[in-house]
Amino acid sequence: MPRRAHIAMVGIPAVSHVLPSLEIIRELVARGHRVTYANDPAVARLIEPTGAELVPFSSGLPVGDNEWPEDPIAAMTLFLEDAIRALPELRAVYDRDPADLYLYDIGSYAARVIAESQGRPLVQLSPTFVGWDGYAEEVGAHIWALPGADAYRAKFLEWLAGSGATTSDMDAFCGHPSRALALISRAMQPNADRVDEKAVTFVGPCFALTGQATDQAAVWSRPADAENVLLISLGSADTRHPGFYRACLTAYGDLPGWQVILQIGKYTDPAELGEIPSNVEVHDWVPQRAILGQADAFVTHAGMGGCGEGLLAGVPMIAVPRTTEQEMNADRLVALGVARRLDPPSATPEALRTALLDLTSSPATAARSAELRTSAKSEGGTPRAADLIESALGEPVR
Repeated sequence: MPRRAHIAMVGIPAVSHVLPSLEIIRELVARGHRVTYANDPAVARLIEPTGAELVPFSSGLPVGDNEWPEDPIAAMTLFLEDAIRALPELRAVYDRDPADLYLYDIGSYAARVIAESQGRPLVQLSPTFVGWDGYAEEVGAHIWALPGADAYRAKFLEWLAGSGATTSDMDAFCGHPSRALALISRAMQPNADRVDEKAVTFVGPCFALTGQATDQAAVWSRPADAENVLLISLGSADTRHPGFYRACLTAYGDLPGWQVILQIGKYTDPAELGEIPSNVEVHDWVPQRAILGQADAFVTHAGMGGCGEGLLAGVPMIAVPRTTEQEMNADRLVALGVARRLDPPSATPEALRTALLDLTSSPATAARSAELRTSAKSEGGTPRAADLIESALGEPVR
């Protein structure tokens, strides 16, 4: 049994970045470690049930209203400014009470500064795909050609130089540390053969261990008379799309043999949907993973969390992406042979219905979904992630 340690997690208050690692935090606490979790109090309700001690700091990220700028440089600047704002608050806590090891989200630059300045080991927890050999040239190059990129780089380097970090090169600092855990299935990783797996370990989606009940792993019972179950969910943030929901009601309402569970989030008024067919349940939130474990198909926005849950459940998916990352995820699912991609303008009732019937009648899709489900389960999930974090205790920063 590894020694009891103080492990600090530093995150950002985006729900899609908090949920993927919560069960790792819970497991580390269960193993006897003291875990502190630095984040905005807005997500305290998610963190505190794990047993971790909340270390509050004020985040300025627009996670409440999801009003992110479309310009990539502007969005990157928000994360930099958040790190500049958070660092003094975090130092006030962790300079007085240093952690033995720091865990951090990909958007939490301040955490790496603190770990480097204290000479403590750190492990990055990535809720999405990681960089690969050639990523900077293939994906990042166009960003640095955008207006404002030079000013952003200058601001970052100025902050880094005075922060106390030992890494002075911005590209190296924003890249992976010597240890990173990708909380996704390796199957979802673009160019997986070019990822440095000496530094990055794919542990797959990390969910509650058997017997642990959490809000995210709530119990759900499939209706006894449901021949097939379809879940429709656009995740937890960008959910105000009543027109899309109405298209789904037209596509799947009264579809023989299908029970439909439609999650619309907290921003859509059910009255905007019109008449609800008898085979459709409408909710602002549902226990997604519990439903997927008993579902036959999944309509998703192709966020990485939803993709991972879909693969782990072995269900075919209809991907309706709205961001660049979601488009990449959707294309990956299609390439894996378990999904159809419908961009929002083409997600008509006719196209949605055809995609569902085609996917669920395909023996090849069913076989491939089962194969990827087995592969995802073999990656180790929460126990393996916790083991790897414990093994990093005492490692020097590199």
